[in-house]
Amino acid sequence: MGVVWAPRWPVVLRDDSLSTPGGTLLLRRLRRADRDAWMDLRADNRDWLERWEATTPEPTGRDRDGRYRGGWPGRTQETKPPSFTGYVRALDRAAKDGSTLPFAVELDGELVGQLTVSSITYGSLCSASIGYWVGEHVAGRGVTPTAVAMAADHCFFELGLHRVEVNIRPENVPSLRVVEKLGLRDEGLREAYLHIQGRWCDHRTFAVTAPEVPDGLLARWRGAPQA
Repeated sequence: MGVVWAPRWPVVLRDDSLSTPGGTLLLRRLRRADRDAWMDLRADNRDWLERWEATTPEPTGRDRDGRYRGGWPGRTQETKPPSFTGYVRALDRAAKDGSTLPFAVELDGELVGQLTVSSITYGSLCSASIGYWVGEHVAGRGVTPTAVAMAADHCFFELGLHRVEVNIRPENVPSLRVVEKLGLRDEGLREAYLHIQGRWCDHRTFAVTAPEVPDGLLARWRGAPQA
């Protein structure tokens, strides 16, 4: 049960329904030319984003008392993060092998975040997971739910997937609001699901299947009352 074919990449998804100046939202490939804008965006939103950032555990094995630590075999504490160019190349490799669709989120020509469709699996599961972050200055403007809906529809209509899910920390109120707006089904709590800021954290799983949105998740989102 693995990826059996690589979807077309790069791909650009576009929506013009947002009530912002211009109102054009693009999901596109992250480019090396985005470096300065990406670095500035991350720096400006460090406090907004850092508490939700995924981290990698210490190397796998057991401590001196025999307790299991968990982690990534072969990793050492000295492992350095890649350069931005290396980061973009790694995203492109993952996209081309069909396991991930790593989108930059662009609003009216401005880089405002990222959205990643990951764990793309075919066979009997036909599923993927969606994760995202955006700058605080665009939060609450419909950018994130629209982007998630666009990506979900691409998964359903172009990739032929059956199900997409979003996993969210229970205390991440802004992100919980996104899935509430989209009407995703709450499938319950996954204990110690992801490593976040140095510890294993619980997440709630929200999901939608293609038969639930025959006209697409974006169509359902556009038709929902805007709070």
